[in-house]
Amino acid sequence: MRFAESGEQPEVIVVDPPRKGMDEAAVAAVASMRPERIVYVSCDCATLARDAARFQALGYKAQTATAVDMFPRTAHVETVMLLYKVL
Repeated sequence: MRFAESGEQPEVIVVDPPRKGMDEAAVAAVASMRPERIVYVSCDCATLARDAARFQALGYKAQTATAVDMFPRTAHVETVMLLYKVL
């Protein structure tokens, strides 16, 4: 949020929140910087879906998502989603 407060406007922001996902203030702070793309890395698809809906309400749309098996022989899978700013 410090970057948002300082007026930063990056083209891409990568977020990798804990299992509980992002709180509404963090989603708003990221969206307020108006990046062209947001890369969201998640270990919980339920909180990813919730946060993607929050970003959608702020003008972002999910373009693609892919599962990444970073922990072989376990049930844990990371999901990486690309969201883009709707003009």
